[in-house]
Amino acid sequence: MSKKFANTRLLMGFISRRDRIRLPMWILGITIFTISIAALLPDLYTGEAEKTVLAETMKNPAITFMIGSSAGLDNYTDGAMMGHFMLVFTAIFVAIMNILLMTRHTREDEEEGRIEMINSLPVGSLSNLTAASLILLISNIIIFLLVGLGLYVLGIETIGLKASLLFAASISLVGIFYAGLTGLLAQLTSNVRATLGFSFVFLISEYIIRGLGDIANSPLSYITPLGLITRSEVYVNNHWWPVLVLLLVSILVFILAFYLNSIRDLGAGFISTKPGNSQASKYLGSQLGLALRLERTPFIAWTAGMLILGIAYGSLLGELEGFLSSSPLVQKMIPSIEGMSLSQSFITMLITILSVLASVPVIMFVLKLNSEEKKNRINQLLATPISRNKLMGSYTFIGLVSSLVMQLTSSLGLWSAALFVMEEPVSLKVLLKASYANLPAMWIFIGVATFLIGWLPRLTSLTWAFLIYSFFVEYMGEMLKLPEWMANLSPFHHIPSIPAENIKISTLLLIAGIAAILIATGFVGYNRRDIE
Repeated sequence: MSKKFANTRLLMGFISRRDRIRLPMWILGITIFTISIAALLPDLYTGEAEKTVLAETMKNPAITFMIGSSAGLDNYTDGAMMGHFMLVFTAIFVAIMNILLMTRHTREDEEEGRIEMINSLPVGSLSNLTAASLILLISNIIIFLLVGLGLYVLGIETIGLKASLLFAASISLVGIFYAGLTGLLAQLTSNVRATLGFSFVFLISEYIIRGLGDIANSPLSYITPLGLITRSEVYVNNHWWPVLVLLLVSILVFILAFYLNSIRDLGAGFISTKPGNSQASKYLGSQLGLALRLERTPFIAWTAGMLILGIAYGSLLGELEGFLSSSPLVQKMIPSIEGMSLSQSFITMLITILSVLASVPVIMFVLKLNSEEKKNRINQLLATPISRNKLMGSYTFIGLVSSLVMQLTSSLGLWSAALFVMEEPVSLKVLLKASYANLPAMWIFIGVATFLIGWLPRLTSLTWAFLIYSFFVEYMGEMLKLPEWMANLSPFHHIPSIPAENIKISTLLLIAGIAAILIATGFVGYNRRDIE
């Protein structure tokens, strides 16, 4: 038995060496971000009246869907706000960290042939998965200690030590669960794209199920890790049983992952890959056709995903109308807009969130070019009569077209659900107008990705950092009362709130112009630099 884990410690050192920059950046980023938000809270809502208004707002079904169920609204302390605002939000980032790193050291290493090379040395068959799991376990424990003790050190009266440790344990256990889940999916699937795809589909599906369960206050959210940790009611009642349940589930997931790893063949997956055609189709003879073929599966998956997400958000609008009509306090808070109901004024916020989420596949499709370069496949294409402009242009074109498609499908999903739940649903024309107004902001991310591919290909991850920042500003900016200069850094902040505001063509053209300059500059850099 011990032979299966031979030299695990040496592999842990190897993984630590490879992630000596990446892993500390994740850990410190999550820690500093979480503690910084907690430090801001006492100065954001100082009076009881402000906290009362905020607590009433938190009953909004749309907000419940986005950030989780609330506890302690009758006495909305700084601690209760911290648990409500940040628990689910921070847990998602910890989950993303674990998904990416576990995929990197399991399925990606296997696909690139590194595991086969390592297995030629005196190491055990389970050593690599064990080493990756232990590194991530230690990383999540470090996050637990840094976040838990860091929150307590702030000295905020309602953010005590035990509750802070519960907060930190909750987000760390979500990370450990997703490390195990990704390790399991790495055994089931046969390539990196499938492992990452299934992992993120599970995370997004869980987020939606948790949101719907929280709104209905049903046991539905108990079956998801994110929904389970909200039942800890951190900084209010401080229940530890959800953490213990999640720990037990995580152990079972890891056991299954190790078992499957022990019985499968290297390079294979239990979900067999569909055999391709014996002859390639004609459109694969063009660079655009090849790029479209590579992006086909994620494009279809994300198109369906945005439709489902639009339906999920649209289903909230019926609950929202009932909430607004029964809450005089919130009615006074929301400005009255002629010809538009209160619930319709929330639609602009939902469309902005959907637009930010739709930017994820758009960026993925553009950065696929950089991924192909890292796998040493670009030189083979450039050896044929294909120019660099045509090569980069094919992926940029797919990104631009996908932005149109994602906005269309999310709008259709939002509108179709609104038809059934709203007494006076907003028209599809208005929704499409509001959605497509966000296109220039989405193109900014295409521009940033293209620019980095052209000039700084090793720093393309900054595109994701920029998107995460924009998501945070649009998602939490109003509640956290972020300064105006921080909001201005997000391209979505400059998009007019349709239908509440009129379209400013000059603003949209300016944003689109900046995106075009970034794209053009990226093309120049790509033509001048050496291919890795």
